Amino acid sequence: MTMVKYTNRYDDVHTFTKVDETKILWQGNFAHSRFSWPNVYKEAYEQYRKDGGDMHIEDFKKEVHRYDDVTFEWSEISKKYQSLVYSDTKTISMVDPSGGPYVTAGMDMKYFGEELKGLIVRSFTPNEEGYIVNVYNEFDHLADTEIIGGIINTSK
Repeated sequence: MTMVKYTNRYDDVHTFTKVDETKILWQGNFAHSRFSWPNVYKEAYEQYRKDGGDMHIEDFKKEVHRYDDVTFEWSEISKKYQSLVYSDTKTISMVDPSGGPYVTAGMDMKYFGEELKGLIVRSFTPNEEGYIVNVYNEFDHLADTEIIGGIINTSK
């Protein structure tokens, strides 16, 4: 098994052990940690579209949280749809032990060692030993892709 060590600014040692292609066991001192959960925009965005909005989802995600620090008011989109955005508290998307390391969804684990390069954080599952870091390969999205006559086909 591949294992890499990380020593944070308080000299706490954290280890990352590759269990398989989708899991890394993270062990260390988690006594004083911060966590976050991903926001869920589905209902808010669906209502926005039903109301005739045509903004792309990524732009909507920014706009629904926009606060104007000149007028000291929330954007119109925010006033109307922010209450429909909520956190998915069943999914941990970030863990930050005191002193580090800060690890979040979408992060390439190569930060901790080339042995983990290309393994991208999906989420975290707590266990008795620390956390299972659920990962995917940076090229997984290409697995079902076939190029036919210069056209990319992902309908397999």
